[in-house]
Amino acid sequence: MKTGRLALIGAIGVVMSVGATVARGQDDVDAIIEELEEALYGASDDVMAAALRRELRDLIPTTDADYPVDSAAKIALGQALFFDKILSGNMNISCATCHHPNAATGDGLSLPVGEGGMGLGLARDTGHGDDAVHERVPRNAPHVFNLGSSRFNVMFHDGRVEVDASQPRGFRSPAGGSLPAGLDNVLAVQAMFPVTSATEMAGQAGENSIADAAAMSDLTSVWEQLADRLAAIPEYVDMFRDAYPGDVNIAGDITYVHAANAIAAFENDAWRSDNSRFDRWLRDEKGTLSKNEIRGMRLFFGKANCASCHSGVFQTDEQYYAIGMPQIGPGKGDNAPGFSDGHDDFGRERVTGDSADRYRFRTPSLRNVVITAPYGHSGAYDDLESVIRHHLDPINSLFDYDAAAQMRVPSRDDLDAIDVACMSDFGRVIEIASRVEIRPVELTDQQIGWIIDFLGTLTDPRMLDLRRDLPRSVPSGLPLFE
Repeated sequence: MKTGRLALIGAIGVVMSVGATVARGQDDVDAIIEELEEALYGASDDVMAAALRRELRDLIPTTDADYPVDSAAKIALGQALFFDKILSGNMNISCATCHHPNAATGDGLSLPVGEGGMGLGLARDTGHGDDAVHERVPRNAPHVFNLGSSRFNVMFHDGRVEVDASQPRGFRSPAGGSLPAGLDNVLAVQAMFPVTSATEMAGQAGENSIADAAAMSDLTSVWEQLADRLAAIPEYVDMFRDAYPGDVNIAGDITYVHAANAIAAFENDAWRSDNSRFDRWLRDEKGTLSKNEIRGMRLFFGKANCASCHSGVFQTDEQYYAIGMPQIGPGKGDNAPGFSDGHDDFGRERVTGDSADRYRFRTPSLRNVVITAPYGHSGAYDDLESVIRHHLDPINSLFDYDAAAQMRVPSRDDLDAIDVACMSDFGRVIEIASRVEIRPVELTDQQIGWIIDFLGTLTDPRMLDLRRDLPRSVPSGLPLFE
């Protein structure tokens, strides 16, 4: 159950200071965990049972009205762009590299290996020689199922792109006032940004002019250069004309906004995922769920309190919570007290500037969850049962985290050491633990199994084989293989 901002009581500030904690040593882990739990969970909150019962009644099945309708030409253009490495600075990575149909629109890794790597999914390496990656991408590559639905208003783990009517373009984003007009929806806004990231697609400063512009935070230049690349390819010019009749007449009319809108149209069309057995149950089809799946659903919406955050038809309230998720990987440049290496990730605080949002991350949608491992903003958990058990007992799970067993990344000595920098430091783990906002819940192994059974009903069978979404070639002529 979510409890709001849980303030630490006075004693915790003394006992749990980083210095004091480190001084006490590893032998006191159990005692420290007990003190943390008493401070965080001591106050009893009423369980809103009536609200949880209403949750099931209020779930409204999706319909065609929830999704935009785009032309076949626009969708075809978006498909080509999604798989074309022409959108990366060094022309060696595409959107699909980290969001591939063969990996359930993710990449199967805890943390992506972005620009400079070679291969796909679990077979991807960190590159070679001067072209090797400088660091892993700091956050897990999430699936993109259903993101075209009007029910989604927020993108990225920290929500840095979101619908906001108070903004001039109708969206809040890292581009601020530089965000161009004409973006169709929040998914199209999201598509504007991976191409501006050095680790994801742009490359490092000095490698190409797009990377140079990205390093200077000149996003407009990045987008203009990419539009110029596309405008220089005759087949793309024809495709843009077909997709945007009357708006694109000549090559010079092409903008990256057109490209982002087309990419969003393709994602929406290809990965609309709302025909699972759970959806059919919501639509009153009889006999769609087994007895154990119904037991799991009752736990999900009841005792286990999953639905207090994973609410709605897509199992997300699009809000932000600190749940003690292990921090692995290079981090986002943040520093817990006493550190300066930048390997922490403060999550939502990076967007709001409010320290109360530290370590909070957006509630992910659970659609197709059984095929979209690893889990968490850092991809810390590789299997579904482990991440469920973390939610049920976050503090103990955090202190017991075994990176060697759960992380799924290609090994490289220098990167491996960075990956565990935070979780190897007791003080940093305490910092994460002290912000936990969810209460522990006791369930039996059998009950956990029932919840997993229910989560299996969220899989749309059409999403189990997405080979149909791969094009045979792309207009740039660049290879589709990784």
